[in-house]
Amino acid sequence: MEREKKETKKVRDLTNGSPMKLILGFMLPLLLGMLFQQLYNMADTIIVGQFLGIEALAGVGSTGSINFLVIGFVLGLSTGFAIPVAQQFGSKDYDALKKYVANTIWTAVFFAAVLTAVTCAACSWILHTMNTPNNVFSEAYNYIFVIFLGIPATFLYNILSGFIRSLGDSKTPLVFLVISSILNVILDIFMILVLKLGVSGAAWATVISQLVSGIMSLVYIIKKFDILHLRREDIMPSSYYIGRLCAVGVPMGLQYSITAIGSILVQSAMNSLGSTSMAAVTAGSKVSQLMCCPFDAMGSTMATYGGQNIGAGKLERVKKGLFSCSLLGVCWAVLGFGIVALFGRGLVMMFIDKSSETSATEIETIASLGKQFLITNAAFYIPLAFVNIVRFLIQGMGFSQFALFAGVFELVARGTVALQAVPRFGFSGICFANPAAWILADIFLIPAFFICYNHVKRRMGNNAV
Repeated sequence: MEREKKETKKVRDLTNGSPMKLILGFMLPLLLGMLFQQLYNMADTIIVGQFLGIEALAGVGSTGSINFLVIGFVLGLSTGFAIPVAQQFGSKDYDALKKYVANTIWTAVFFAAVLTAVTCAACSWILHTMNTPNNVFSEAYNYIFVIFLGIPATFLYNILSGFIRSLGDSKTPLVFLVISSILNVILDIFMILVLKLGVSGAAWATVISQLVSGIMSLVYIIKKFDILHLRREDIMPSSYYIGRLCAVGVPMGLQYSITAIGSILVQSAMNSLGSTSMAAVTAGSKVSQLMCCPFDAMGSTMATYGGQNIGAGKLERVKKGLFSCSLLGVCWAVLGFGIVALFGRGLVMMFIDKSSETSATEIETIASLGKQFLITNAAFYIPLAFVNIVRFLIQGMGFSQFALFAGVFELVARGTVALQAVPRFGFSGICFANPAAWILADIFLIPAFFICYNHVKRRMGNNAV
């Protein structure tokens, strides 16, 4: 027990102190890590667009929605599996914490094996179903097949970094992501320019970098966190703990996947507009993902913050944290729109091949459409801020099913845009797919938070503080 008390000094307790300071302190390293993660994802796209051409760029871009469908499910599962760990840490029940860690490993191994086998086998069928154009089909297949082969590496890093963050340490995963980001860029250049592996080289660079960051997380846990070291009695699988983990993780994973199904519908509708529009959205989406990293960091922060404070029975701090993080979200939404309005076209141009094979007219069209996509999305960053903050806070409180319902609302919005707006308004309809999804999700999530809050308050009774 004394050893475990010393161990907690290495982690961060989010149940005491100023919510704003704690959220900022936890969020900033997480944000830097996400920025580096996006930078090495952008490196793939920039190198592909600059050295392999527009068709290769469109091919990689056409896999974005199915990538999100599968990898998003992995991320959702990993985030969900970490929430019971955060709750047990908040309640100081370290025996239960170890059992959740052990059963997370068993559950993750099962999901990794099944997902890898199914997605690799169905890869070609999925691309055909999405009406992927013939001129970019082989590029899309070569890229996404390797990404799916790397699903175990994705699980490894996200599960282990989730454990580390659940204990309040958001700085160490940042260090590992910085290292893997640099490695990814080096491997991109080596595999594409030296080995001539094309888009599959970019995918291998991503997978290998993810694997390296996962191995570093494992070594760090073994050396630094005795609180996560498992005893023999912890290792045996338990249907109770696996059931609890799946009850939290699967709805979160499905929420990502349901959201991605809407994106697939939009992607299928966009494929009919041709490779120029596809390249514009690919470039614009990469910039948008970078701009949205603060919202993602706020969401992940609130999942851990909510989990620890619910575990500690400190319900009032949950509401105070929501207010503090919402203020941060609105501030970044305004600043982010200003950045996109001023520099959006230049950011899009980073991804475009300006060689003689690409006409000046095509370059101009892609740049203009990419900026239009960016501006339209940035105008609705405030609704996006609340989607991330409120949804992840609800998940941290233990109500993952509400996140699943929010995903359904996003699916309805994107599906309506794909089936109704795109045929009528063309590329402009594509631009409003995300904003429509964010607004409809907020209409559900904001009332849902108060329902969950009041439910927990009644459950805790006089013990709520």
